[in-house]
Amino acid sequence: QVQLVESGGGLVQAGGSLRLSCAASRVSVNFNTMGWYRQAPGKQRELVASIASDGSTNYVDSVKGRFTISRDNAKNTMYLQMNSLKLEDTAVYYCHVYILSLSFGYWGQGTQVTVSS
Repeated sequence: QVQLVESGGGLVQAGGSLRLSCAASRVSVNFNTMGWYRQAPGKQRELVASIASDGSTNYVDSVKGRFTISRDNAKNTMYLQMNSLKLEDTAVYYCHVYILSLSFGYWGQGTQVTVSS
């Protein structure tokens, strides 16, 4: 069935950059709403960024101007470019696809992002 495989997480110093990737199988990143969520220890999972089928994007206030969500339709892959990383960006980041016609979503396995001082 649907599979979302994430990569690109790791350890980075504050002020540095990372790019997360989410490779999708048996679901289109083009025709569905895609998003990146994150969850820090003891905190609720939050939506960081999303991109709709028409290309429109949305970001949580704390990452505006620093993060960019994008997709490569030919590769059926979604990305999250993270610049000027801060300590508070440390979390497990999850890829998500929402299929409107089914009112159903799928999750990736999550990838750890750790920002050090």
